[in-house]
Amino acid sequence: MKAAVAYAANAPLKIEDVDVATPGPREVLVKLMASGVCHSDWHILKGEWGDALFPAILGHEGAGVVQSVGDGVTRLKAGDHVILAWRTSCGICEMCQRGFPVLCTASPVAASRPRLAGSGSTLGAAAGLGTFAGYALVPEIAAVLIDADIPFAQAALLGCGVMTGVGAAINTAQVRPGATCAVFGCGGVGLNVIQGCAIAGADMIIAVDMLDNKLDMSRNFGATHLVNASRGDPVQQILDLTHGLGVHYAFEAIGLVPEPFLQSVLCTRRRGVTTWVGHAPLNTPVTIDARALMQEKTIIASMYGSARPHIDFPRLLGLYRDGKLKLDELITRRFELADVNEAFEVLKRGEVARSVLDLETVG
Repeated sequence: MKAAVAYAANAPLKIEDVDVATPGPREVLVKLMASGVCHSDWHILKGEWGDALFPAILGHEGAGVVQSVGDGVTRLKAGDHVILAWRTSCGICEMCQRGFPVLCTASPVAASRPRLAGSGSTLGAAAGLGTFAGYALVPEIAAVLIDADIPFAQAALLGCGVMTGVGAAINTAQVRPGATCAVFGCGGVGLNVIQGCAIAGADMIIAVDMLDNKLDMSRNFGATHLVNASRGDPVQQILDLTHGLGVHYAFEAIGLVPEPFLQSVLCTRRRGVTTWVGHAPLNTPVTIDARALMQEKTIIASMYGSARPHIDFPRLLGLYRDGKLKLDELITRRFELADVNEAFEVLKRGEVARSVLDLETVG
């Protein structure tokens, strides 16, 4: 198959011929039809999560059609349409049994790894998926069955950005109707946090970013107020908008530098809840005065929107069908696999909510 391979940090991806194995027991081979270009892939490409991940096929936000299945697969068959979930679960560890499968301590992984064609060199796959490619070999549990009429590009976005953002609001923080919220960062994940807060019934949703075009996008997803952090202290601006009280819920959805993590705590009111959604680079310390939490404030981190993929993906698609979840509006640009490096450039410049790679014709 063709795949976009990252060999080193800050180097362009190369389109390579890659060999992928046939499905083993409880595995499925998926013909990928679309993949989102996520900020997490950019973290990997910049080397912010370490050099041990290279070389690897990037991409972890994919949807496609089951090509073949291995022995013991009972839920899926060839021809089924699926979204891939980048966190899998064993079903029997403590976290799985308590209802938190994204925190599974024994997540299944594919038994074989893709190989560079004509060599013995194995490749990693981002988040165990590697969706910048023609195919993905994954454990059965990683493929979530969906209706065949759902567009692949929109479906792919549920695989990470939508689930991570919407889930942070409705699953992790459990935003209540009538609440006030602040969301730091209006990228693909932040926009979905915003619409998660809107779906939950929040009354005031304050979008915070340094780019006016991102703030303008946020209105389409439910933001009621805008704060440009480049034009003054965002904490003070949020306090001004909330009559000095602060918000009930704040979310950090940037994951680049320490400041927004701290600001997302300082802008909450008494007993406020701050949810850290952005996956920061390695060694990103956040220093906070302990007294800033003394008014019974809470900080919680969200992994993948506390997702239960086989429950939440169909649930979110139901909201999409009802016009309550915006997926079409998230897709700003579409690229072919050969143009994947350009897709990262527009992400870097902050020009898109989400870019999608069209993979239907990729062998």
